[in-house]
Amino acid sequence: MHGPLNITPDRLAAEAVRFQQKLAAGLQTLRKVGDYDYGATGKEEVWRDGKVVLYRYAGAKAPTAKVPVLISYALVNRPYMVDLQENRSLVRGLLERGEDVYIIDWGYPDRSDRFLTLEDYIERFLGGAVDELRRRHRLDAINLLGICQGGAFALTYAALHPEKIRNLITMVTPVDFHTPDNMLSHWTRDMDVDLFVDTLGNVPADLMNFCYLTLKPWRLFVQKYVGLVDILDDPGALEDFLRMEKWIFDSPDQAGEAFRQFIKQYYQGNGFLEGGIEIGGREVDLGFVDMPVLNIYAEQDHLVPPDASRALREVVGTDDYTELSFRGGHIGIYVSSRAREVPATIHDWLAKRTR
Repeated sequence: MHGPLNITPDRLAAEAVRFQQKLAAGLQTLRKVGDYDYGATGKEEVWRDGKVVLYRYAGAKAPTAKVPVLISYALVNRPYMVDLQENRSLVRGLLERGEDVYIIDWGYPDRSDRFLTLEDYIERFLGGAVDELRRRHRLDAINLLGICQGGAFALTYAALHPEKIRNLITMVTPVDFHTPDNMLSHWTRDMDVDLFVDTLGNVPADLMNFCYLTLKPWRLFVQKYVGLVDILDDPGALEDFLRMEKWIFDSPDQAGEAFRQFIKQYYQGNGFLEGGIEIGGREVDLGFVDMPVLNIYAEQDHLVPPDASRALREVVGTDDYTELSFRGGHIGIYVSSRAREVPATIHDWLAKRTR
């Protein structure tokens, strides 16, 4: 006798035995894993402003590209997601194709950074890195690749300084912050951000992480840890899991004033579409983004829904606009089995526009 789910005493007993075997194997596997690390590619510091560091990645061969690529990542997580491990590295894929790749590491803000503004991040830090690469490579303009919030920064900078950006690539970047399926936007739209920042100062990383995890509570709080049992006897898979967990919870605090401005002008004001984004006294108009643009978005992205990213087509000033739809989620665009398609697409797109 058994119910509609085909659950029998024998099956329950077999499942209990399998579970115990997996746990026992896991104890042995964890001893072998050791100190799992992240970052597949060597890099060197080439410029610094306070806690913000500009790195140049070192590939196995010298770059052949004449124009370097600068990666601007989000503030809310560490940028090594783009180079997490050898077989999951956007950076390595670009280097193998001859690109010259740099990245900004925003560092870990502390109380001394409480009053850093968006002008500091976009003009001083991002702009400083752009100018350093222009100087080092003796170029008027470089290629800029912005990811998520770093993509919003890249769009903002390109609108303010179009003469300094040769080609612009955005990945999982929000443009329309008021799409109906954007749960994060709904949460922040009625938020009293002034009271929030005035009370907390810098925004704690643990609080930010909790908010992101609760967007998919079953998947991110329960399901993935139940699924962990299935890989406890596989050292490679377990290392991959721990490496990802390390990245997820290695989150910097957010500088209070910059957070206040970003929520108000981008999330609440939907400033890319409605206007009202002001950096250093200058209004941001994406109509001034007149360089070639490649916009890459993820079809199953719960943080930046596709419509939030696709809105870019209607507001940029360039006639050379390309979209790439990627089957996956917000993080899968870097680490899934299909992620290797992305560096090839970026390289081929740049090769046609950089002579």
